[in-house]
Amino acid sequence: MRARELGLPLPGRTGSANAITDVPGVEVGYTTLIEGDDVRTGVTAILPRGRADFDVPCAAGWSSLNGNGEMTGTAWLTETGSLKLPVLITNTHAIGPCHRGVIDWVAREKPAVAAQWLLPVVAETWDGYLNDINGPHIQPSHAMAAIDAARPGPVAEGSVGGGTGMNCYGFKAGSGTSSRLVEYGPDTYTVGAFVQANFGSRKQLTVCGVPVGQALAADDPMRDTDWRTPQGAGSVIVVIATDAPLLPLQCSALARRVPLGLARTGTTGSHFSGDIFLAFSTGNPGALDSTFPQGEPGYEHLRFIPWNRLDAFFEAVVHAVEEAVLNALVAADTMIGRNGHRSPALPIPELLELLSPRLTPPQQE
Repeated sequence: MRARELGLPLPGRTGSANAITDVPGVEVGYTTLIEGDDVRTGVTAILPRGRADFDVPCAAGWSSLNGNGEMTGTAWLTETGSLKLPVLITNTHAIGPCHRGVIDWVAREKPAVAAQWLLPVVAETWDGYLNDINGPHIQPSHAMAAIDAARPGPVAEGSVGGGTGMNCYGFKAGSGTSSRLVEYGPDTYTVGAFVQANFGSRKQLTVCGVPVGQALAADDPMRDTDWRTPQGAGSVIVVIATDAPLLPLQCSALARRVPLGLARTGTTGSHFSGDIFLAFSTGNPGALDSTFPQGEPGYEHLRFIPWNRLDAFFEAVVHAVEEAVLNALVAADTMIGRNGHRSPALPIPELLELLSPRLTPPQQE
């Protein structure tokens, strides 16, 4: 079940899978680790151009709402406006093995690419409530397996991949995705969002404009137990993809709109949350190459949508991010992890009762 299928009045027209993979070429893969009582974690891999063309650059930009988090590779991304290689998302203390895993995977698949230099993008959110985050459970092989598992089409949501041990608004959440179609003259482009949702306090939760958090406050173990992390802590990583041809700074502009989509679900942005966003465009393949030059000097050409025509793409980002967060919440089941900590699933019947005046007939994607 997904948010739109519940009849929630969510705006915009989605792609066929209502996922980031509706952007042609984008693939998503997971490694999920659920072992014993204490291991609840994993790795998510997003391949902007799929397995075959992982080394073909994309125009890209990034933004941070709050910097209590990490996304590697952003200095080089800012320098060049160029992104290549698989993008990985995991838990806070597993960035190192995932970074190594990307390098090992590239060296295995295309040794000539690894022979130059690799600066992978690896991002994180903190799953220490449910997961033994300090244990060496994630290894480079798990990162490689997530990349190997990447596929187009429908994307699993909730407690999978890097989202396995994550919570959002005091409920179990994790991985979520959505997409929007944007018409531009005779062309139709796709904007896709993928979130690793691990942010927000229960009282903030808002669904389709209705503040429901206080009404759903009865079962909130992260508040009612001896757990001492401040309400709202945790972090959120969002990846935005589009096939619309954009400049790197226009990708950054898309990334800056992500907080508007998050805010529609209630968050005000906690000091203890790392809120970091990446956006890339698969338009202009072959441009923005920053490897060692070969042959005679030449020129690159970028085709891009004018700045004064971007508003529809900004709107698509905001709506897709909102729905991706709700999909992560709706998909996740109750989970018990480290030290018996419990993260309850979003109570769907109670939510629908609160939203009943606004519900629409269930929609097919």
